[in-house]
Amino acid sequence: MRFEAGHSCHAKDIVMRIKAVQIALSLTVLVSLCSYAIIGGNHPGAEPTEANPSKDQALLGALMTSIKRAHLDPKTVNDQFSQDVFDLYVKRLDFNKRFLLKSDHEELDGYREEVDNQIENGNYAFFDVSYEMFMRRVHEAKDYYSVVLENPFDFTIKEEYELDAEKRAVSTTKDELREQWRLLLKYQAMNRIHEMERKQEEASMDNDTLTILTFDQMEAKARAGLKKSNDRYFKRIEKWDRDDLKDVYLNSIMNVFGPHTAYFPPKDKENFDISMSGQLEGIGAQLQEKDGYIKVTRIVPGSASYRQGELEEGDLIVKVAQENEEPVDVTDMRLDDAVKLIRGKKGTKVILTVKKKTGSTKEIAITRDIVVLAETYAKSLILQNENNVKVGYIKLPKFYADFQKKGGRAAGKDVKKELEKLKSEGVDGVVLDLRGNGGGSLKDAIEITGHFIERGPVVQVKGSKFPARIEKDNNPTIVYDGPLVVMLNHFSASASEIVAAAIQDYDRGIILGTSSSFGKGTVQRFFDLDQNLMPDQQVHRPLGAVKITTQKFYRINGGATQLKGVEPDIVFPNQFNYIDMGEKEQEFVMEWDEIEPAEYSMWKPTYNESKVVAASAQRIASNDILKAIEENALQMKAERDETIVSLKWDEYAAKQHELDQREDYLEELNVEIVGLRIDNLADDNHIFEADSVKRDINIKWIQKLMKDNVLNEAIDVIADMQAG
Repeated sequence: MRFEAGHSCHAKDIVMRIKAVQIALSLTVLVSLCSYAIIGGNHPGAEPTEANPSKDQALLGALMTSIKRAHLDPKTVNDQFSQDVFDLYVKRLDFNKRFLLKSDHEELDGYREEVDNQIENGNYAFFDVSYEMFMRRVHEAKDYYSVVLENPFDFTIKEEYELDAEKRAVSTTKDELREQWRLLLKYQAMNRIHEMERKQEEASMDNDTLTILTFDQMEAKARAGLKKSNDRYFKRIEKWDRDDLKDVYLNSIMNVFGPHTAYFPPKDKENFDISMSGQLEGIGAQLQEKDGYIKVTRIVPGSASYRQGELEEGDLIVKVAQENEEPVDVTDMRLDDAVKLIRGKKGTKVILTVKKKTGSTKEIAITRDIVVLAETYAKSLILQNENNVKVGYIKLPKFYADFQKKGGRAAGKDVKKELEKLKSEGVDGVVLDLRGNGGGSLKDAIEITGHFIERGPVVQVKGSKFPARIEKDNNPTIVYDGPLVVMLNHFSASASEIVAAAIQDYDRGIILGTSSSFGKGTVQRFFDLDQNLMPDQQVHRPLGAVKITTQKFYRINGGATQLKGVEPDIVFPNQFNYIDMGEKEQEFVMEWDEIEPAEYSMWKPTYNESKVVAASAQRIASNDILKAIEENALQMKAERDETIVSLKWDEYAAKQHELDQREDYLEELNVEIVGLRIDNLADDNHIFEADSVKRDINIKWIQKLMKDNVLNEAIDVIADMQAG
């Protein structure tokens, strides 16, 4: 299958409003941290349920025992540790400062240096007080938004809102808190009105009979939408579970040991294993909790639901039954509880009662099967541009491995297969795309590096008690020895950085990407918490698992990948190049350091690296589209600290118009690249001829790559390397 283009160039999609994105993420964090059911309290709306002090104590004891035994650099549990946990948890508890008052913070301050003692004693007194306090304030806040949204906003007066929650002061009185809610809702209403205006303007270009809403009508619609979304939010609160909020507290303790040390309740550990293996057993539908229903938002192509054919996007699941059992009503049920009923072993049957978009109700029986998350796996293509150099392209989204199944899919084996197919196609060079790859299996990272080098060290791993261990590729066979480019971005982390660093240290290829990779240079292991239970505590199984930082990665040249990441040989323009991102932006991170280098023999390239890098820099500097991306990145850097937004409509609209124009301009540049051709491998064509679903997915993937300016530059770099 071939795709060709014959006009203009490409600029990657630019996120224009990075601060708005950060605030949106903050709101998401609030929902995720606060959407818990209530147990054990007598606050309004809660179902009083007794906590289990014995299980709570066993869980905390198992966590701390695991940390002390296994952590690379366990902190002393003292008053400073107590303050760190306290500050992190209180910050997460009310990140946007929408619920707690200054007096609440002052009351909690009495526990600031008591948390360490409570941890050692398995005591949850601080958590219990904060939990009850927070839920009382949440109940009070139900009235704030409903009163504010009853009347139209006045957008003619001069008012401002601080978007950055960390810069906002905690409210002293309830009146101040109500005012903060009013300003927030006014800002959100402005966003909704602006979006309605934009969509209405776009729709009117193609529809002469479109009913145009007035500003007042859009304002009323915006308030109604905000009322509905807040109603849903507070309705979800009524389903919260004390254990969920307790998990936030426990993870605040764990995260003081480092951002990657974390507690995983049993359900979360199961989801992590699914992510690592790239497959799960179930029906193959993505679900969302909406207005009290479980809504189907996507059918995974090729899954059991897809093959059965009756379940559709937009269907509302109202009941779930196992084969030969009575159905369970899932209306108003928490999403994760509903998923437990729907997910199941291969070969078993689940019967869903769904409400169709037409309003009719239907029972749909689906036999569960293995759902393969195909987007996880390595795949390859043949690339050519105006240089007529034939380049093999491998996309590796993550370093996957099925640890539960012998002979299961693994990234190392799959990349080897793709390389062998590309060699059979006679490619002049290979591009390994690790952009957005957050890591995964260390074993597969070593194996993949070994595909490009003779046997030798790949990475050094150091724990707290022993000298650094050199992890080697012991296979003398080189799968591919030609020109190689490895692509990275800010979101390439961990195992991606190990591979890129080794390729760079050996001088085996050229690294092309953003100003640096993520900078995660630590190793984590999972520990089953049940193993640390005393005989009289076994009744509390399962407690879940804890992921603990046990070791640190070092390049074979001796430097850590921690914090610094991998700096590419060729830096490509990117919207985030001037924004601090990655590991260094997280709290309680480990520092960069270095150890003795390993012994290794450098690769002897057939090209002049300095010449190749200089040629690429010249192309980038002369590309008008890349200049536009660079200029936008600099503007974003200048604007990132401007966190106060005007709530006067004329001023707000003018700023949004400016941002929209910049976004539209960059979008206009987002077109297919002149002369770029992308082909599927001959060995893969039969897959797409036989499966229309895979063919459609493949077409969309290639169409996206046809506009990928970074990829096009990688082809030019391969051409320079091949030319010597």
